[in-house]
Amino acid sequence: MSAPVLVCFALEGEAKPFRKLIRDRADVRVLVTGMARRNTERAIQTALKTIQPSHVFTCGVAGALDPSLRIGDVLFETRAKGITERLSAAGAKPGTFTCEDRVAITRAEKAALREQTKADAVEMESAFIQTACAEQIIECATVRAVSDIADDDLPLDFNSLWTPRQKLSPAKLAFAILKAPQKIPALMRLGKNSAFAAEQLALVLAKII
Repeated sequence: MSAPVLVCFALEGEAKPFRKLIRDRADVRVLVTGMARRNTERAIQTALKTIQPSHVFTCGVAGALDPSLRIGDVLFETRAKGITERLSAAGAKPGTFTCEDRVAITRAEKAALREQTKADAVEMESAFIQTACAEQIIECATVRAVSDIADDDLPLDFNSLWTPRQKLSPAKLAFAILKAPQKIPALMRLGKNSAFAAEQLALVLAKII
């Protein structure tokens, strides 16, 4: 049996639509790494040792830095020519990502990142997966869908809601909502946009994997 393809997501909510489409395919493994560097590096190093994949995709949602991008747009970045051709044929757009250690909350932060990095979108995990794959000479592609546009301010400072293990704290989130209930509609809209982005991402991935 040939080596499986490994598809990585930071959060289960990002992975769920793809899981539904691939169901129980033995040639595809889904890995939920957790958010940010510490969780991602630990998860990918373990997975590469145990699964030994043929290819790796690092996936999920991303914040747009390019003002022309819209909710649900799927971007990719890879050096693998064959994967590039397949992703382009599936409707994804080539782009560049900056991998940061915090969520970009405001439009001003996003504009500053765009100016500093020239990247099209921002996320928090893919660079660490790309590095791990490069060390083992495994082809890797970053494929992400836009969940919030460049001109959007996020409704809460999610960076203040993390636990020391870089996970979102339900208690801190509940308290933040309790203090600012007027932000509930914006949070619901962000949730809806993130779900739509994950669905669009899943459709692209299912076409190429």
